[in-house]
Amino acid sequence: MRIGELAQATGATPRALRHYEQAGLITSARTANGYRDYAPGTAVRVRNIRHLLEAGLTLDDVRAFLPCLDGDVAATPVPAKGLRIARDRLAVLDARIAAQTAVRERLVAALREAGETV
Repeated sequence: MRIGELAQATGATPRALRHYEQAGLITSARTANGYRDYAPGTAVRVRNIRHLLEAGLTLDDVRAFLPCLDGDVAATPVPAKGLRIARDRLAVLDARIAAQTAVRERLVAALREAGETV
């Protein structure tokens, strides 16, 4: 399938697909006229890549999940490195949420001191 077809099938942009390919996460063959030609199974891989990116992982992080990108990523055993990366990302998010919550609480307190209702 050509890049436009893969983009339509997965919701990814052609630019994102070229980026995934450059990162080594997907591959394509070239047709005689130079167009990229992706195997039909690439759509599953791209959907899984997008799912992991939407969960807060980076493209570098996604590489740790390569062994399970071609199937049901939720049902496939995740490599230990992938689990470690996911835990690390979660810890970073938890720290950011805590920091933002503290800032919010200070702002609420300042508004209350100024006589504002929050």
